[in-house]
Amino acid sequence: MRYKLLHQVDQGDELARHIYASDGRVLLQEGVPLTVGLIAKLRHMGVWAVYIKDDTFGEVQVEEMVSETTRRETLGTLSACHAQIQKGGEVEIQDVQKSVTKLIEEILENKDLLLALTDIKTEANEIFVHSLNVCMTSILIGVKMNLNREKLQELAIGALMHDVGKVTGKVDRTKKDRMQPEHHTWLGFDILRVNHEISTLSAHVALAHHEYLDGSGVPRKLEGNDIHALARITTVANDFDNLLTKGDGEKPMLPHEACENIMGATNLKYAHPIVWRFLRAVAFYPNGSQVRLTTGQTGVVIAQHKGLPQRPVVRAFNIVGHAKEDYEFVDIDLAEERTVFIKEVL
Repeated sequence: MRYKLLHQVDQGDELARHIYASDGRVLLQEGVPLTVGLIAKLRHMGVWAVYIKDDTFGEVQVEEMVSETTRRETLGTLSACHAQIQKGGEVEIQDVQKSVTKLIEEILENKDLLLALTDIKTEANEIFVHSLNVCMTSILIGVKMNLNREKLQELAIGALMHDVGKVTGKVDRTKKDRMQPEHHTWLGFDILRVNHEISTLSAHVALAHHEYLDGSGVPRKLEGNDIHALARITTVANDFDNLLTKGDGEKPMLPHEACENIMGATNLKYAHPIVWRFLRAVAFYPNGSQVRLTTGQTGVVIAQHKGLPQRPVVRAFNIVGHAKEDYEFVDIDLAEERTVFIKEVL
C-alpha cells in the first residue's frame, strides 16, 4: 500500500482504502481500479490524495488505532446528529456517548501505536471526517496526559461536536468580527449547553477550540489559563487536522509539515505540555509514505516506533538492473541508523 497525491495516481491503480460518504456508507470500495473518469470524479469531490495498492515494496499495512467499523459508525452518528440539528432538534446524546465510549476504549487499548489519520476527505464528508479526526487526536492526547475516564468522555464529546455550530444555517460568514454570536463556536456552545445530559465542559470545548494562549484566537480572545485545559487540547487537534486539509494557505500539508507548524507555535498558541505529548503520539511519516533519504535512496515507510515518530522504518531500494526484479530492497531502521534522515516526502 502506498499514499499518493491524486496527480500522481495512474490509470489502473487500485484503491487500498475505502472512501466514505458523509453518513459513513462506502462511496468507493477498496480494490476499485481507478479509471481516468474516477480520478476526475475524485478531483471534483475535493479529494487530493488516496491510498493505492502497490506490492513493489511488499505488504505495507497501516496499523489502526481505531477500527474501521467504529470509525464508520461514528461518521453515521455525526451525520444523523447534524441532520437532526438542521431540523431544529436536539443532539441525540445517547448515540454520541456510545460512539465516544467506543473511541476511548479502542484508543486506550492501542495507545502505544502512533496515530495516523487515514480516512480520505471529500467536500461532502469533510466536516464529519474532520470532527472524527479531532476527536481521536484529542482523546489520544488526553490519554497521554493521564486524564481519567470522566474527563476523557467530556473531552471526547466536546471534540466530536466542536463544529456542530456550522450546520445550523445561522453562521454569518460575512461578519469580520468573530466576537459576534453568529460565529460557529457560539452557535455550537448554545446547542450543547441547553442539553442537560451534556457536560458544561464539553460545551466549552466547542466554544474555545479556536482560542490561543497569546490571545489571538476567537471568539473571546482568551489568554493562557483562561482557556480551559480540555479546550487547549482540542485546539491542537483541530489545527493539526485543518493543516492536513487546508495547510497554511489553502495548500494541504503533509503530516510532518503540520507537526512542525504546531511545534513552531508552542508557548505562543499552544501549551508546551500538550504539544509535547501530541508530537509523541502521531505519525510524522505514516506507513505507505514514499520518502527520499539523505543517502539518496528512495523508499516507503513500513513501520513506526513508539515515542520516535520522526524515526520510522523505511524499505529502500537500490537499482541493480533495468527490470523491476532487479531492485534490491533493504529495510533501514532510522531509530538505529542515527546518521540517516528523511530528506523529503515524494
